Amino acid sequence: MAVYSMTGYATAQAGGSKTGPAGEPEREPKTAIGLEIRSVNSRFLDLSFKLSDDLRAAEPALRELLTAQLKRGKVEVRAWIEGRSESGPRSPGAAELQKLVNLQDNVRAWLPAASPLSVAEVISLTASRPALRGGELQEQLMVLGRRGIESLIESRQREGDRLAAMLLDRLKQLRQLASDAQPLIPQLVAQQRQRFLDRWSEALTASSSAGALGNAVTSDQARDRALTEATAFAIRIDVAEELTRLASHLSEIERLLNRGGEVGKRLDFLIQELHREANTLGSKSSSLDLTRISVDMKVLIEQMREQVQNIE
Repeated sequence: MAVYSMTGYATAQAGGSKTGPAGEPEREPKTAIGLEIRSVNSRFLDLSFKLSDDLRAAEPALRELLTAQLKRGKVEVRAWIEGRSESGPRSPGAAELQKLVNLQDNVRAWLPAASPLSVAEVISLTASRPALRGGELQEQLMVLGRRGIESLIESRQREGDRLAAMLLDRLKQLRQLASDAQPLIPQLVAQQRQRFLDRWSEALTASSSAGALGNAVTSDQARDRALTEATAFAIRIDVAEELTRLASHLSEIERLLNRGGEVGKRLDFLIQELHREANTLGSKSSSLDLTRISVDMKVLIEQMREQVQNIE
């Protein structure tokens, strides 16, 4: 199963022209139905519709179609009907003009102060209207809707593939950083233990001039203190648990990306956990190398977080 982004765009259009009795095109503009679907990221599925008056009745059916295919994202659907003519506005026929004159006379008989029709108003009133009835319009719109949703899903899948490839690349870099950090801890512990032993030796040398009993007491105290400090230091800088959890989170993210489907929310949670482990790694850092690794991890995790926000 693929990984889907919540960002996508699709458009679909259908149109035709009326024909006369002899099969020849009438002098009326073509009627076109257009559909446009835009999708961006959102925590939930948020649908909004901008449909022309003749198409508003199809909104419930379109909503049902979208909710069956999409789970998350802010989706805007626009649909419209427009008349197009290759030669511009058509010339109204004599019958149409006579009908407008009769209507105007009837209106002005009751409203003498009404203004007469202008040329622009006559052209607008005689412009072709969709020849399809409401049911036929809805049927055509639903066909376009299915086609548009398929195109939108394909667009979201292509974007999802790019996001998954980027995330897998960041996972590889994070694993390398974790691998670089692994041997640093034993080295730091060994170096610090040697410092404590050196301090112990110095304490023994300084107390060599004291009496035998006093020397024994001072030696035991210095040794116990050195061992206690070495143990406390090793515990304080031990990041084995953090690196283990980090590796576990990275493996789970990779598994989700390979599985695909609705993984956005789980990925978002795992990214938060990754950031927490990287922070702990930095807080326990006792060397510049480990600090650098922690900072590099945070940069990569932040890049992943920004992209995971777009995954369904």
